[in-house]
Amino acid sequence: MSRLNYHHLYYFWRVASEGNLTRAAKQLHLSQSALSAQIRQLEERMDRSLFERRNRKLVLTEAGRQVFNYAEVIFTKGEELESLINRGIEPERQSIRIGMLSTMSRNFIEGFVEPLIDPSMHKVHFSLHARGMANLLDGLARHEFDVVLTNTQLQPSGSPAVAWQSQLLARQPLSIIGPPESDPEAPFPQGYEHLRWVLPGEPHEIRREFEGLCSLHQYRPDVLAEADDMAMLRLLTRDSGAVAVLPEVVVKDELLQGRLKRYERLPNLYENFYAITLPREFMPSLVSDLLSRPLWA
Repeated sequence: MSRLNYHHLYYFWRVASEGNLTRAAKQLHLSQSALSAQIRQLEERMDRSLFERRNRKLVLTEAGRQVFNYAEVIFTKGEELESLINRGIEPERQSIRIGMLSTMSRNFIEGFVEPLIDPSMHKVHFSLHARGMANLLDGLARHEFDVVLTNTQLQPSGSPAVAWQSQLLARQPLSIIGPPESDPEAPFPQGYEHLRWVLPGEPHEIRREFEGLCSLHQYRPDVLAEADDMAMLRLLTRDSGAVAVLPEVVVKDELLQGRLKRYERLPNLYENFYAITLPREFMPSLVSDLLSRPLWA
């Protein structure tokens, strides 16, 4: 069996990463025809089509996706090795790509990246990408992200080839929050009979936690509105006059300004925040420092 030509694999990786043959050829200082020929030779070597054209775009086939995943690991390791040899363990300018669940609290995200905003971190660049959970995990598997942030418990992967690492970053107690003038004098559920609620949708973990508490007290909340997006829940809580069950980080500005008030913290009810990564031989210190930094209790 002939050995794999890593030049061909590298050219394939660059085209797949860029998603455009013309741009990749320009970056590699090659003609499009020469670059296409290199990829065809790789396809012939593997006896598989790696790309297909859809509406003038190059799209990876299933075989192409598998080859890309291996190529990503190979050449990412190569970049790590080059950095280790030429500049020490860390490159001079560090970059971190963060994926975040699109429905998460932006206040939590801001707290997570706070060290990166410090003026002393002038050699740091970070990017934030809000997506759905499936899209985030797919991007992590493709090495599009260094870390993914979510407030949803990670389900076991159906693929033994994917070994997610899930780390609990913080636990925020859930509180009943609403307009200062509506604060009941008695603890939940007394005094809440005539109040309306804005809550996360039924599949959300916060909603399930709260409904369990309601069931325990035989209380049925009068729900004005439901929203899965924390930013939307923040606005509804601020402007509707209804009460909500949220971690305080979601509405921290409104609490500081006195526009909203924490009525009470609910016992043993929390929202959990997780960081998901893939196992790596070399974890940049920028990432490991963020993951080890204490956030909120």
